[in-house]
Amino acid sequence: MSIDGCIAGPNGEMDWMVGLSDDKHIKYAYELMESIDTILLGRKMTDDFISYWSDVINKPDDPWHAFAKKMIETPKVVFTKTLDKSKWINTEIATGDITDEIIKLKNRNGKDMVVYGGASFDSSLIKLGLIDEFLLFINPVAIGNGKTIFKDLNGIQKFNLIKTIAFDSGKVLLHYEATKA
Repeated sequence: MSIDGCIAGPNGEMDWMVGLSDDKHIKYAYELMESIDTILLGRKMTDDFISYWSDVINKPDDPWHAFAKKMIETPKVVFTKTLDKSKWINTEIATGDITDEIIKLKNRNGKDMVVYGGASFDSSLIKLGLIDEFLLFINPVAIGNGKTIFKDLNGIQKFNLIKTIAFDSGKVLLHYEATKA
């Protein structure tokens, strides 16, 4: 997320994030992936997401290589109204009511889940109160105009701070728990 609250440019651009990682951030991201067993994605983001991490797997010298391997190997659930079967590996399709589908996933035995988006999907989950914790990686960049995840709130949403981490790149993690009404 940019310092001004955007997760992508107006057309989905994410080039402003290039070079905003460091060893501490990569290590933290990998450790986070160890704590989860499911990735949730919105349909619009899935092609680019899987394509990007599949490309990184083919670059053994990339500092994100081990993380990319985890991203591809971890089971994913894609929320969609337009597909009835998955064309991606380790991916299942969820086409039902989003609240019902998330509750079913939360009731499964296993580790935590992580939501990687995109913006509209994230906004829907936030509006419905389906996200328990937020790990917001704030990049030291303002882009002025772009896609945000809190645009659909109908009222004030409060959070309890769990922790913060400052990375050498200038990126900061804000880890919050959603306050339940």
